Amino acid sequence: MTHKLLLSVTDPHANNAGPKARTDIEHFLADECEICQLPFDYESKLKKLKYKYWDIPRLFKQRKVDEIYFQYPVYSTVLMDALVASIKQNTTAKLIFIIHDIESLRLFKEQAGYAQKEIEWLNQADGLVVHSQAMQDYLRNQGVTTPMEILGLFDYLNPQPLQGPQPYRRSLCFAGNLMKSQFLSQVDFGGKLPLQVYGPNPLDDLSADVSYEGVYTPEELPQHLTANFGLVWDGSRTDTCDGDFGEYMQYNCPHKVSLYISSGLPVVVWEKAAVAKYLVENGLGIAVASLDELPGRLAQFSLEDYEAMKARVAQVATGLRSGQQIKSALERLHTRLK
Repeated sequence: MTHKLLLSVTDPHANNAGPKARTDIEHFLADECEICQLPFDYESKLKKLKYKYWDIPRLFKQRKVDEIYFQYPVYSTVLMDALVASIKQNTTAKLIFIIHDIESLRLFKEQAGYAQKEIEWLNQADGLVVHSQAMQDYLRNQGVTTPMEILGLFDYLNPQPLQGPQPYRRSLCFAGNLMKSQFLSQVDFGGKLPLQVYGPNPLDDLSADVSYEGVYTPEELPQHLTANFGLVWDGSRTDTCDGDFGEYMQYNCPHKVSLYISSGLPVVVWEKAAVAKYLVENGLGIAVASLDELPGRLAQFSLEDYEAMKARVAQVATGLRSGQQIKSALERLHTRLK
């Protein structure tokens, strides 16, 4: 029987159990993988040396493992180098990166040296699970030759019931860290579309169409989402998504898409987002160039249209709640690497 190991690096200083996307993958793969959490103190140089020369080599020496699924990235070049080197030296396992972010497209896109390092790491893997076709194309253009499979959407462990019947008011909700969602002070729907927002750090100058509804844990939040659509947008403007995180949407699959769909909500998304094509083609949402289009677009959207879309969302939600996306992507990759 194939022995699979799922490796996640955790921050011992964090107050929570870790980012939800990563902990959800651990949950969904727990039946088929040995879960290995490696605590890593990013702040201590002495501990980094201990990890590099003692903890990491011991982790893999004399361990019988056929496949290692690694939740990427880790925000330490020392740790990444040590992990990859130790896996290659001490095991014959296939190394597969489950990619959460490509940081040369986001936080470190101005650092040419980091991009080159990232390409080296990705080329040392035997397989990659990437978010989208756009992310795969970018990595190919950068020189990544490793086989890739596309995830499409993140799975989402959602303990709440699917959203029940709601009044159809063409209402919207938005969840996230509101500090970086400056567009919320610019939104102008002329009172036609209510927008409920959830999350920490709300802006002081939210627009008149926006109501702040508080902050909840990821487990609690879905039961509070009573709007008709979930909004996926980023940046400071309503006519486009801008800034590092807004531009990154052209490549990634935002985790909040999965929050909305797993809760039973159709999605409104920027038309240039990588996930837009998937959502529109599967009838799970609508894509717009600008938020200013929304009052007109949704006015043309009948109750029958909405209910048909919501029924399709409910079908996909069942798969997301059971880990179908990551399991399918890994199975396709496993078949290619045999």
